Amino acid sequence: MKKINICVRCHLHIFPLLFLVACHQSENDKNNQETESQAVVPFVSTMTMKPAQLDIFEALPARVTAYRVAEIRPQVSGIVQHRLFKQGAEVKAGQPLFQIDPTPFQADVDTARANLLKAEVTLKRALEKVAHLKPLVEADAISRQEYDDAVLQRDQASADVAQTKATLARRVLDLKYASVTAPIAGRIDQTLVTEGALVSRSDNTPMTRVEQIDQVFVDVRRPASSLESINKALPTGSAESTAATQTNINILHPNGQPYPLQGQLLFSGIKIDTSTGDVLLRVLVDNEQRLLLPGMFVKARVLRSRYTNALTAPQQAIVHIGGVPHIWTIDSHDRAALKPVALGALVKGQYHVKAGLNAGDHIVVEGKERLQDGITVHQRPWQTSQPL
Repeated sequence: MKKINICVRCHLHIFPLLFLVACHQSENDKNNQETESQAVVPFVSTMTMKPAQLDIFEALPARVTAYRVAEIRPQVSGIVQHRLFKQGAEVKAGQPLFQIDPTPFQADVDTARANLLKAEVTLKRALEKVAHLKPLVEADAISRQEYDDAVLQRDQASADVAQTKATLARRVLDLKYASVTAPIAGRIDQTLVTEGALVSRSDNTPMTRVEQIDQVFVDVRRPASSLESINKALPTGSAESTAATQTNINILHPNGQPYPLQGQLLFSGIKIDTSTGDVLLRVLVDNEQRLLLPGMFVKARVLRSRYTNALTAPQQAIVHIGGVPHIWTIDSHDRAALKPVALGALVKGQYHVKAGLNAGDHIVVEGKERLQDGITVHQRPWQTSQPL
């Protein structure tokens, strides 16, 4: 009898325990079903396509040339006495650079002045003679031929005075040219002649060179096929377009690092290089700090094209299927759809979407791995981690 009571008591304890286990299992199944239901609708980060101006640049190799170059050549022949400048220094316009021996030129000036004095004395005597003979010829006291000869001598003496004045002016100019001066301001190159050298106007080699580099030209060569696009992107003829050009031409180191300089596009070449098919673009750059020197190779960041109402999408939003780019879009009912798109240039992590999307479309940037065509999603705004 005691054994039967023990069995009954055991069964009474087991039934409540089984009941609790069953309730707990039912609650877990319910939670799992709710979790699975929520997992079916994924969360995605989306952005709205908004049109905006898009400028596309390209970095092209370029070369620096001086704004102006003056080859210093003698305008008279003579012996160089002195060099009056420091090589590689900055010189001003009109500053003396070389002194050619002025002694022979000074002698020529003195001779020309003496000849002028002689011609003026002869002219004075001829004028006095004509004045003396004029009343006599009117009174028939002398022959007409004698008076005409006096007038001829007067005119010839006047011409001699004019000639000697011109000769004197030329000799004074030669004396001035004995001091060779800088025609422009700029940085002077090394000297190519030394003191004691004989120089003349017919020399093929200049004495030195002066290059103005406070402003420089940056010559860019680009394919002639792209000339039309840059002309559209940078129209000329107005102050606004000039200002835009100055900010759109940036000068870069060969490694891509920018110089603190701005350039202004002056013109594009009027002919195409037949050997390369390139056309010249000349950019004017202020170079007050002398960061650019003639002959340097640099890069110019030139505006290639400009779109006023362009659509752009982040690079991570693009899905390539069979080599064709696609973008996931979300419609007004929160359903996903995969659309093929035509892409243009990649600018600062943003692709130019040329076709396939419209303004106002919602595209998926993050979370596209869990998407299928037609699936319903939960949207949240995409936050970029860095400025574009």
